[in-house]
Parts: sequence; structure tokens; C-alpha cells
Amino acid sequence: MHTYKKTLQELNLLDRFLFAEAIEDKEIFEIILDIILGKKVTLKEHPQAERETRAEPWSRRIILDSYSMDLELTVYNAEVQNKNTYNLQKRSRLHNSMIDSRLLPTGTVDYNDLNDVYVILIMPFDLFGKGKYKYTFSMQCHECPELDLRDGATRIFLNTKGTDPTGVSQELIDLLRYFENTTPEFAGQVSSSKIKEVQRKIDVIKMNEEIGVKYMNAWEEKVLDRQEAYNKGIAEGESTGIIKGKTEGAMTKLITQIQRKQEKGQNAEQIAEDLLEKPDLVNRICSLITEHPGWDAERIYKEHKEKGDF
Repeated sequence: MHTYKKTLQELNLLDRFLFAEAIEDKEIFEIILDIILGKKVTLKEHPQAERETRAEPWSRRIILDSYSMDLELTVYNAEVQNKNTYNLQKRSRLHNSMIDSRLLPTGTVDYNDLNDVYVILIMPFDLFGKGKYKYTFSMQCHECPELDLRDGATRIFLNTKGTDPTGVSQELIDLLRYFENTTPEFAGQVSSSKIKEVQRKIDVIKMNEEIGVKYMNAWEEKVLDRQEAYNKGIAEGESTGIIKGKTEGAMTKLITQIQRKQEKGQNAEQIAEDLLEKPDLVNRICSLITEHPGWDAERIYKEHKEKGDF
């Protein structure tokens, strides 16, 4: 069960904790967006890290790594994703739709008032296998590829492991590499003054004692959650004699646990490690949860038990 604990000083911007702390600094988020989009972005408000959103009180909850709006009322959601959960395309679609659902006040009749939205995922792997550093998607017509729907929705997938620099700036390439190597040494090697300024602010964050305590508490909470899950697993095994399968109650409880951890932004691999479950099972449950937002654990189990998924 032991997992190596990085110190706060060792964290990179691909680590969700440091990314959340950094992104709440308005200037850092502006710099990151400037470089990614290749244009000046001036935010209207301070970014919110780990913002919770849902369409209705009873619907699926989504926690956004970052959320902010610029002076033109364009909305930005940026996420870091360390592991390929094989559902990121649809996850980005869900994030886009959840943001949209909260943008228009009740009674609005003109949908042209809907804000432009950017959903940005930053990953240390190539989701599409084409070697690009940046993949930008917006709605286009299949029959007339030159025809853009212009619905204001843009999704961008960034790959820190890119190999093809075509169409992107050296500054963006350096920024993506900096996400993997968030150190004074790396920042000192690049020519971008913007990246150097981000590093200056990151140094301040890493030296902040309150943030250090917050990181320690977050880690301890994770360890306690893992230990609790481990103890429950032992107790359940002893009381039911389960070896190969799980009872309906155990499966429902497991699905509920996975739902909660997904809401906190954990991916399937992290959840499997925390709950000491088989990755294949957790991956399957994660996919079903994403497929049925708003369903509770009991419904997911019963519907898919009948289909032979469990």
C-alpha cells in the first residue's frame, strides 16, 4: 500500500495540488492562457480552483480544476490529467455542457448570449497518437469542411510529449515541457520571460508554510482514506467469505466510493490503488458512471447486472 510521497518542492504543474494552487494566481493563469491561445487574455475575476458545478442539485457533480472568465466574458476551464482514462474526449464534452448549463440566466431567450467556452486538458501523453503538441477541436461540417459552426465552444488537448512542432510556438513547447519540469533550472534555460515569471511565483508558493501544511493535510487525508478502504475490504471479506465475486451490497458500495473519488478528480488508476481493487473493474465502473451521469450506484449496478456487465 505504500506510495512514495513527493515533497511540495518536488511537485510539478502536472500535479493537481500544485496546479490548483498556482492557477488561483490570476497572473499565472493569464500567462498560461496567453501562451496556449497565442493571444493576450485579461481575466475579469480571480480563477477558482476545484470549482464544483452541476446542472441540478440531484444531478452528477463535476469538479473543475480551474474556472475563470475574461473581460470579453469568455469562460476558461483548464485541467491537468496525468493518466489516460480512455474517456477524456467525452469527459471534456461533459465539462463543456455543465459549464454551458450554468451560463444563461433563467428566462434568457437569445442563445447568442451564451458565452464562448474553452475547455483545455494538459496531459503528459499523446491522446491521439499524431505527435502534436496541441490538438484544437471546434464544430465543423463534414460535407463542407471549410464551414465552421461557430457555436463558441473550443476544446484543446495539449500533449507535453509532442514531437511535431508544426503550427505551435516554441514558447508553447517550452511551457508544456515546463509543466513536467517545474524547476528554477528548467525555467532558467528557456527564453520566455513569461515562463520565468511563472517560476518566480511558483517559488513563492513552494516556500509558503501554510500551503505546505495544506499539502501535508491533503496527503494524510488520502492515506487515511486508503487505509479505511483497506480495512473495510478485509472486514467485508471476513464477514461474507467473498473471494471471486462481490454481493450486490458490496458492489453498490464500491460504485458509490468510485463516484465520490471521480468527483474529486481522481482517475481510474488512482482509484484502483486507493481502494485496492482490480484496475479492469474500476475502469469499467468509471466508464459506466460517465455514461450515466445522475444515476445512483444502485441503479448503475442493477441495470448493468442484467446486461451481464458485472
